[in-house]
Amino acid sequence: MFKTKVTETLGIKYPIIQGGMMWLSKAELASAVSNAGGLGIITALSFDKPEKLADEIDKCKSLTDKPFGVNITFLPTLRPVNYDAYIDVIIEKGIKIMETAGRNPEPYMKKLKDAGIKVIHKCTSIRHAKKAEAIGCDFVSIDGFECAGHPGEDDVTSLILIPRAADELNIPVIASGGFGDARGFLAALALGAEGVNMGTRFVATKEAPAHENIKKKLVEAKETDTILVERSLKNTLRALKNKHALKIKEMEEKGATLEELAPLLSGLRGLKALQTGELDDALFACGQVVGLINDIPTVKELIEGIISEAEKILKEKMCKFI
Repeated sequence: MFKTKVTETLGIKYPIIQGGMMWLSKAELASAVSNAGGLGIITALSFDKPEKLADEIDKCKSLTDKPFGVNITFLPTLRPVNYDAYIDVIIEKGIKIMETAGRNPEPYMKKLKDAGIKVIHKCTSIRHAKKAEAIGCDFVSIDGFECAGHPGEDDVTSLILIPRAADELNIPVIASGGFGDARGFLAALALGAEGVNMGTRFVATKEAPAHENIKKKLVEAKETDTILVERSLKNTLRALKNKHALKIKEMEEKGATLEELAPLLSGLRGLKALQTGELDDALFACGQVVGLINDIPTVKELIEGIISEAEKILKEKMCKFI
């Protein structure tokens, strides 16, 4: 059951993908997801050198013999990134699945396609999704407004964005933003998606490399406990509502410049929070799906629970409407 274009093309058992999350999507989490039948993803830019990414890929290969992918997000940074060097590592290590996000990956597409890599591009709008298809991406992962991280500037929810993408595109659509249980999984498939991408939900698992205090905070949080910041910069970010996020929002409302905000937006603050469990001094990307997180299972328990519950819903609940 639940054989889709995602499972068939990527060679995985279940159409569940773990999103590429900065500092979190490393070998332990990615291998656990792949071993459980989903698609695990390592985030390349969590490593400051391509050589360190190579080591992490080797580590993941030692933990799983199942397919896994690597994420690269193309974004403007204060420190230039040699994306070609990271891509060279991905190719040299024989990775055949890559998740891209941020800016248009077109400059790198020939190199990726020549290496036989399947490209999943994350988008937040139909216009960007159609461009991704036009440049040769194999899948589009469409991010609804509920998602953690950067939901774009159009504020369209998954309930609308997924079927719109399915209607407009000829390549398979992966639903991202607001997914964390069997109900959402089935809804995504019904809306036209070929699978789901989950980020926040995978943070609250045993294998995720986050401090236990953060995982407990996610269990305690409700769907109203996220906040949008960086809207004034046209780079909207959905994060957990905490003192730091509220301070940034207040500064934006008072007209703060990028130069004034930049020290507070540093990703290294987030890395420190993941290590110490102290969240009051950092932005922590978090989706509204946090309201559906009630436990901290293993990755295997989470994925198998979603699949078994989805099968149960289809057999016991949905059939009464037929």
